[in-house]
Amino acid sequence: MARVVLKNVTKKFGDVVAVSDVSLEVDDGSFLVLLGPSGCGKTTTLRCIAGLETPDNGEIYIGDRLVNDLPPKDRNIAMVFQSYALYPHMKVYDNMAFPLKMRKLPKDEIEKRVKESAEMLRIAHLLSRKPKELSGGERQRVALGRAIVRNPEVFLMDEPLSNLDAKLRVYMRAELKRMQKELGVTTVYVTHDQVEAMTMADEIAIMNLGLLQQLGNAFEVFHSPENLFVAGFIGSPPMNFLKCTLGEKDGSYLLDAGSFALPLTDALGKTIKEKATSSELILGVRPEDISLEKKRTAKEFVNAEVYVTEPMGSEVIVDLKVGEEILKVKTPPDIKISIGDKMWIGFNEDRIHIFDKSTEKAIV
Repeated sequence: MARVVLKNVTKKFGDVVAVSDVSLEVDDGSFLVLLGPSGCGKTTTLRCIAGLETPDNGEIYIGDRLVNDLPPKDRNIAMVFQSYALYPHMKVYDNMAFPLKMRKLPKDEIEKRVKESAEMLRIAHLLSRKPKELSGGERQRVALGRAIVRNPEVFLMDEPLSNLDAKLRVYMRAELKRMQKELGVTTVYVTHDQVEAMTMADEIAIMNLGLLQQLGNAFEVFHSPENLFVAGFIGSPPMNFLKCTLGEKDGSYLLDAGSFALPLTDALGKTIKEKATSSELILGVRPEDISLEKKRTAKEFVNAEVYVTEPMGSEVIVDLKVGEEILKVKTPPDIKISIGDKMWIGFNEDRIHIFDKSTEKAIV
C-alpha cells in the first residue's frame, strides 16, 4: 500500500491549461474522489498519476518514490476504465489472469489470485464465459477483478460505474466501497456524480477549470463550502442563491435582497462587514434550510408564491417565487399546497451562507 502525493502539478495541452498547480495528498489506504463537471481536469489529473500523461510542472509521488519519469508499468498501479477495456476474444479467467501472465508469475500463483478475486467479487461462476455473454455489471466486476489480482499499491478508477443503469450503479457503489475497505488499497476515483462522491469517498477533491476548489470530507464540502462554485455544485437540489447588499437600519444589520430584507445579529453583521470586499454579497441557503408556512409565524418571514411543486415520493420540492427569484424548498411529502398559493418562508440564520460577490469566496 502507498500514499499518493501531488505537488504543484500543472498540465497543458497547447494553450489550454487542463490542470493548474494542483497539490493534494491521498493517505495510505484511503479513498479519494476527484469530483467536478466535464472538462474540469479530473481525468487529466488521474492520467498524470497513472503515467499516461506527463505533467509540465510539479511532482507526483507514489509511496516515497518520485514517479514523474516512470512508465505506467513501473508505478505499481492498476487502472479501471469507464469502458471496462476487456479483451472480447478471451474468457473472464484469461482477462483477469492477463496482467499476471505478462509479469510471468507461476501458473499456480495466477490461478490462486484469480480465484480469490473472483470469489470476492462473486463472479467465480463466470470465469469460463466471454465478455459478450455478461451484463454491464458483470463486465464491471471483471474489470475490477483484473485490477485486484495485481495487488497494486494504488487503484485508479475513471468513472467506472457511469455505463451502468441507475439501480445497478447504486448497488455497485456500496460493493466497491466495501471492497476498497476490505483490501485497504489507496484509491483515486474520478466522477462527475456528486452522490457517488459523497457516498463513497473518505475525502473529496472538487475541481473546476483545472483548479482544486476544495478538499474535504462529505460533511465539510456540504456544510462549509469554501466558494460559490462548491456551494452550487454540491447538493441536490442545489443551493439557492440571491444577490443582496449589506445594509444598516436603526443600528441593526440587514441583508437587502430587493424584494425583502433579512435582519442579522450584530455579531454576524460585523463579521460580514469585516471580511467582505464590498457591500455586494450573495446569500446562499439550501432547500432543506428554508421553513415554509401558510401563516406568518415570525416577523422575519418573507412572502412567497408557489410557482410549481415537484413530488419526489419521500419529499416534495416546492419552487417558490420571491420577487423575481425562484427558490427551491424541501418539504414533507404530505404537504397540501397548489400553484399560486401564498406562503411564508423563513431562513435559518445558523445555516445561511454568505459569499463575497467579487471574489466568490465564502464569508460565512
